[in-house]
Amino acid sequence: QVQLVESGGGLVQPGGSLRLSCAASGSIFRPYDMGWYRQAPGKQRELVARITVGGSTNYASSVKSRFTISRDNAKTTVYLQMNSLKAEDTAVYYCNREGFTPWSWGQGTQVTVSS
Repeated sequence: QVQLVESGGGLVQPGGSLRLSCAASGSIFRPYDMGWYRQAPGKQRELVARITVGGSTNYASSVKSRFTISRDNAKTTVYLQMNSLKAEDTAVYYCNREGFTPWSWGQGTQVTVSS
């Protein structure tokens, strides 16, 4: 059983920044490629960034050059630095592993970009 806890969200003005964290705990016996997802109201959950065990990254075109994903394997924590936030980034953000059946989803962290 693995638990995912996302944190760091909040209300921010357009152009602002936030740093999200995702802590994984439980029966984790090896590192996994990880992804950050988001789900806006009325929309499907989408993958916005992923990072391999080795640290290679890729991003959705909508967030490229604004978001940066990173990880601390020793702490089984994944981060998402979000800069130059836009109203359309408003969503609940989640993390999960990539390439395998997803773990049970956490509660996510709400990001609201509004003036």
